[in-house]
Amino acid sequence: MSYGQGGPPSQWDPWKPQSQQPWSSGAGSGQAPDWAALAEASETRHKRRRLLFIGGGAIATVAIGTAVAMAVVSANGSNQASDPSSQLPATAGLPSPTGTVPSFAPTSAPPPLDPKDFVSSAQKDRAPLGPDVLFPGTQLTMGDTVYKKGPTADTRNCASAAKATLPKVLTDNGCSRLLRVTYTKDDIAVTVGVAVFDTEAQAAKAKQQADAKSIIKSLAGGGVKEFCDGAVCRSTTNSYGRYAYFTLSGFTAAKNVTEKDKAVFSTGNDLAEFTFRQIRRRGEAQASAAAAE
Repeated sequence: MSYGQGGPPSQWDPWKPQSQQPWSSGAGSGQAPDWAALAEASETRHKRRRLLFIGGGAIATVAIGTAVAMAVVSANGSNQASDPSSQLPATAGLPSPTGTVPSFAPTSAPPPLDPKDFVSSAQKDRAPLGPDVLFPGTQLTMGDTVYKKGPTADTRNCASAAKATLPKVLTDNGCSRLLRVTYTKDDIAVTVGVAVFDTEAQAAKAKQQADAKSIIKSLAGGGVKEFCDGAVCRSTTNSYGRYAYFTLSGFTAAKNVTEKDKAVFSTGNDLAEFTFRQIRRRGEAQASAAAAE
């Protein structure tokens, strides 16, 4: 059986554009198209398209992801993520601030004047001096104890106001003046003697050379009876700056002082402490005046 020129009719393939449709295999044959076959063929085409679209989308997604990954690797030059801080320039590469930083010369307050300097030499110690300057008023209070001020004395002949070994000590070291004052409380009296020298070294040496027999003369009068004249009394010796100061404490009843007489000891200690404070205050006042000039 012959099917015409060119051989047998080609089988219809929906994916081949040149393939012949079933209904055109014989022109004028009058045969009706097979609608069921056509519907089945159309469904097959749609299924193949959906598969192609799904597969193509997956392939495209993989391709895009690969491209992005390659771009990141190419930008960083490694497989590690980029660190934003690594993109900052090094310290040396940063621009330096313009302008000049102001500088200030170091300043410091002058050291405070030492009050002791003003009572350590006759050149600086120029303030008025006398028994009533060092020991003002009519009484003094130390703690709860009040001492009544008695007679005062001032002499340029230091040896004349000293006893036993003290006159020689004062003379040998150049004592130029000896001030004395007496204070009393009840039946106890104490005389304070302040020997004045030109330098601190002279006063310190006089203190060092004084011994247990180096005592000043007690000062009576003005209602104060004689004391420490033949009786045993308690004495002290000290110095500060160009001043050496001494105390002599005893009973106005002319009885001897023993170690049990604590009141006599405390009286002598109070007056020695007061004398030290007065000499120091003298230096403080002169230092303050000098600083204010």
